[in-house]
Amino acid sequence: MKTALTIAGSDSSGGAGIQADIKTMTANGVYAMSVVTALTAQNTTGVSGIMEVVPAFLGEQMDRVFEDIFPDAVKIGMVSSSDLIRMIAFKLSMYDARNIVLDPVMVATSGARLINGDAVRCLEQELIPLADVITPNIPEAEVLSGMEIKSEKEMEAAARFIHDKYHCAVLLKGGHKINDADDFLCSDQGERWFRGRRIDNPNTHGTGCTLSSAIASNLAKGFDMEESVERAKKYISGALEAMLDLGKGSGPMNHAFAIRNEFTEEK
Repeated sequence: MKTALTIAGSDSSGGAGIQADIKTMTANGVYAMSVVTALTAQNTTGVSGIMEVVPAFLGEQMDRVFEDIFPDAVKIGMVSSSDLIRMIAFKLSMYDARNIVLDPVMVATSGARLINGDAVRCLEQELIPLADVITPNIPEAEVLSGMEIKSEKEMEAAARFIHDKYHCAVLLKGGHKINDADDFLCSDQGERWFRGRRIDNPNTHGTGCTLSSAIASNLAKGFDMEESVERAKKYISGALEAMLDLGKGSGPMNHAFAIRNEFTEEK
């Protein structure tokens, strides 16, 4: 069985972070492992508290995973401090990790900055160059490229700039700023638009975590980059179409929408 590791924060409500990653990896047929960067107190209406792990303990978690069950792919989610970013980069380099998918969580879709400038610079210098693919949203791509993005042509230009600068594949997510579900991939193998289906579901908590984890899962199983993105987008569409409705805010998706067997049956 292929394996995948998520390095991310915990979401106590289960819709994003390592919880979403583990559910996604399991549903996509790989064995999921986790390294926790922070605990959060949150639900579908927001985050009320964050408690980061210390860098040494983060490194110890990574050591225990890589020394025993070497992951076939690694997904990295939100990491908010420079010290943690440096530790992750150091350990990934030390173990020569493969199939690294980085969701560079820096700016919320609303435009709010989620990490400070020092951490952004550390992410750019230490972690992004190690990634096989990064999955920025438009605000994040604007930070990484220094460009304003308001059209598909500008999405293409920004993705090319980021790809050339950091030498990694870039899946630039369109989102609601430009289009609903169309993403642009720029890699050494070429360029491709992935046209998604518009799904009218307000419960989208954890979509970025889920997409990047699904890509990592498919890379772990041996699919190439384009196939991995295509399969990941199909999976996330199915999870949204299941129309799970939990919580008082923007709720989670149904990561287990395709799992049907005797153990999932309700009484």
